[in-house]
Amino acid sequence: MNSDVKLADVIDGKAFAAGLRGRIATLAARFEAEAGRKAGLAVVLVGEDPASQVYVRSKGKSTIEAGMASFEYKLPVDTDEATLLALVEQLNADPAVDGILVQLPLPAHLDEQKVIATISPDKDVDGFHVTNAGRLAVGQPGYVPCTPLGCLMLLKDKLGSLSGLEAVVIGRSNIVGKPMAQLLLAESCTITVAHSRTRNLPEVVRRADIVVAAVGRPEMVKADWIKPGATVIDVGINRVPGAVEGKTRLVGDVAYEDVRHVAGAITPVPGGVGPMTIAVLLRNALVAAYRHAGLELAPDAI
Repeated sequence: MNSDVKLADVIDGKAFAAGLRGRIATLAARFEAEAGRKAGLAVVLVGEDPASQVYVRSKGKSTIEAGMASFEYKLPVDTDEATLLALVEQLNADPAVDGILVQLPLPAHLDEQKVIATISPDKDVDGFHVTNAGRLAVGQPGYVPCTPLGCLMLLKDKLGSLSGLEAVVIGRSNIVGKPMAQLLLAESCTITVAHSRTRNLPEVVRRADIVVAAVGRPEMVKADWIKPGATVIDVGINRVPGAVEGKTRLVGDVAYEDVRHVAGAITPVPGGVGPMTIAVLLRNALVAAYRHAGLELAPDAI
């Protein structure tokens, strides 16, 4: 690569998330003063998946640091479906709980879709309930999955208005790809959702002013796929062998070192989209608290 080429601006998700958490903490304190209680987030963990345990600990710590109430429920791996659904219904009815998150993946004997469907849509701060997916599709207020909403925040912070830009989302999951496309469409982007069956994928991606990569394939998106000056959001988190035998390192879905010579701006992995996810979860829980209490919250406050 030519060393004279200007490298892409690095979109610092860690710094943006820190600012978002600060705004959340201020508004959480205001909520507590006006409502007479803390905004509450309940997290349910079934089993002992190590990655899930780390996430749940991090969510609980972040919730408390933001001045909100954290309710954690840890159930054994052999918990039956009726017990889990009864707990979700109990949390639906609890006025101290504004948001409910059931940590995924669940053990194989539990029906994830049934569990998600049992969460009240108005407490579904993960944005996975089919009602919230429908609200997003038709432009009604609801809760949007945390990762794509975090991506949108980073894009708008970097680019301002997204109106008229061409965007390609690589990946069609219900958690990232589909809601990301809906969010960008609502910002008046022209959207292509690409995936494993897309023909001439590099050509399709090369048209884009905005590329969101969310496929879970290490460094799949190459430099020659990217339009010069495009903004690249890398949602992928993949562990690959490191330089030292037995060690691993994190990489995204984008070949970062090469792509940053072509793109105008890019999120790194780690330190890009990742820090946004928990910050947006707290944001969604706080929005839910204000709604449940009937308190005003300006749309652009957080």
